[in-house]
Amino acid sequence: MIEERTTACPLDCPDACSLSVTVDVGELAETNTARIVAIDAGPGHELTDGWICQKVKHHDRRVYAPERVMTPLVRTGLKGAGEFRSASWSEALELVGRQLRATVDQHGAQAIVPYLYGSSAPTTQQMLGRRLWRRVGASVVDPTICAATHAVAYASLFGSMLSSDPSDVAFSDVVVVWGANPTVANVHFAPLVTRAHRDRGTTVIVVDPRRTAMAKRADQHLAVKPGTDVVLALAVARELRERDALATEFLADHAEGVAEFLAAAESYTLETAASITGISIEAINNFVTTLVNARTVLYRVGWGIERNRNGGSACAAVFALPVLAGHFGRRGSGIVSSLSEAAPVAIPWTENDRRRHAVKPRHFNMNTFGASLCDTTLDPPIKVLFVQGSNLAATSPDQVGVLRGLQRDDLFTVVHDQVLTDTTRYADVVLPATTHFETHDVATSYGSFMLQEITPVIQRVGESRSDNEVSSLLAMELGEPREEFDPEPSAVIAASVHDGGLLTRTLRAEGTSVQFVDTFPSYPGGKVRLAQLPDIGVPRFVPLESKYPLVLLTPASPKTINSMFGEFQDVDPAIRMHPEDAVARGLSDAQRVCVMNDLASVATTVRFDSDLQMGVAVMPKGAWCRSYEGGLTANALVPDTLSDLAGGACFNDARVEVESA
Repeated sequence: MIEERTTACPLDCPDACSLSVTVDVGELAETNTARIVAIDAGPGHELTDGWICQKVKHHDRRVYAPERVMTPLVRTGLKGAGEFRSASWSEALELVGRQLRATVDQHGAQAIVPYLYGSSAPTTQQMLGRRLWRRVGASVVDPTICAATHAVAYASLFGSMLSSDPSDVAFSDVVVVWGANPTVANVHFAPLVTRAHRDRGTTVIVVDPRRTAMAKRADQHLAVKPGTDVVLALAVARELRERDALATEFLADHAEGVAEFLAAAESYTLETAASITGISIEAINNFVTTLVNARTVLYRVGWGIERNRNGGSACAAVFALPVLAGHFGRRGSGIVSSLSEAAPVAIPWTENDRRRHAVKPRHFNMNTFGASLCDTTLDPPIKVLFVQGSNLAATSPDQVGVLRGLQRDDLFTVVHDQVLTDTTRYADVVLPATTHFETHDVATSYGSFMLQEITPVIQRVGESRSDNEVSSLLAMELGEPREEFDPEPSAVIAASVHDGGLLTRTLRAEGTSVQFVDTFPSYPGGKVRLAQLPDIGVPRFVPLESKYPLVLLTPASPKTINSMFGEFQDVDPAIRMHPEDAVARGLSDAQRVCVMNDLASVATTVRFDSDLQMGVAVMPKGAWCRSYEGGLTANALVPDTLSDLAGGACFNDARVEVESA
């Protein structure tokens, strides 16, 4: 008996597609044996456009993976060995509850550290967890590993002004894709650009260190050296002034800090910018000319430019370009950034969510968490780690430090996850988590004006529980009142989703998402602030000196979402280099090599890739430790240094050398 059931995808992707799931309900529906047999595009979502990515098309392989956690598990072997026995929920909860209470009694609540990162979870799933840990008085791990720098830079300029609608590229004379690779990580935006180029003659400009698929089809590709995007943006700003192409009336009405910003750009002449960025003077000139001659310009600004020491400055400088040129106020102009704030969803903090204790919460940065785990001077020490929605053993900078911290015998680690990941191998207790195919929730989008209802299309696999259900169970163990931790989805959704009515709906009417027409900066006078970046003021460029000659990038893979789906399809672990870089080191294609710096040494193979510029090498994001014979991925080579804004990650500041193994 085959049925089609509609739900939505909440994974860490801007598209947030509608899904149609084919299930086999068995001979008798009442036996509750529904099983997913196919996943495809669902109705009611214009951006989905009748097709979905190959990753989600095969998502059922995760639902029924051999690595799926079916029951609670308790460690029986050494940490890192991944040896467990099955346990009941009551045994597991009693064990975890006892450890939490003992830790609070002996060391205080700050010795408990919840590591929560629900980027691929339905929207409300961590509501009760954040309430619980706040109530307990646990430490906080700030979610700085992705998008924090970009978000703070945008908010510093525009406040709460909403993003432009990505579909408005159909009205653009020019689209600038800067630091994004939509063909891998925003797959439904790429066809919109292709259609605009074909039907309207839209000029496509891509700024990216790599010659991506979109860069190959672009009218202009600016292969900027990693970490120098801020220099390119400041040079363009200076050239706009030199050509008397600033939108003076717009700036007078809608911006402040213009003089300070332009003063910061003054030293970045075309000659200076060319020498720093690796882009020719002619190419920068052509870029500026295209912007000056265009009436409508849409910037699709990705998260790639934030991943270095100059990340906040780079984001802010790029965001400033349409302000200086006046490319706002018309459909097809503006900045496509995150649309997360468009959804009428807020996780409520009520009087009941106050902490039990008046102690100021202790904060950790995700990007330096390995060092924190290994810090023997912390007072109180980290004694309990509760991980939800993250495979930090594979995805964090300073992977060596993270793994060393997870191996501590005196650290009690609980991981709530769907499958056995690298991180679960170090857990004392593993709790089985539901997938979004088994829960009722909502899916918001950071790439379209859509809110969608997630409905369960199959019964629970094994003994899995949702994030909110686990938080509720732990709250009961710790003596919290049941009524304040009710995990019933309808209650959680009602408390979180405002502006009532339909859960699946378009949030903006067609043609009503034009910046500086329908939405404005939220600062006094509706003005953009060009010179008030926290702790920076105006954008700045800091060069990186290293004895290692190659820049190592770790871009998204078409096979995984972060590390998700690595359980059934490994990414290619090879390091990719320009052939001339490889030959200069005496390397041949497919040869075994060692990638090294002062942090670690990773064994892999080398692949020649002429789409890379010389001096740049690439290893995949999202690889699992098992993909490499030494158990270390590219993240072992990434420093735990922080960006200039919001403490963001500096993945692209990794510098390496490659030698024959």
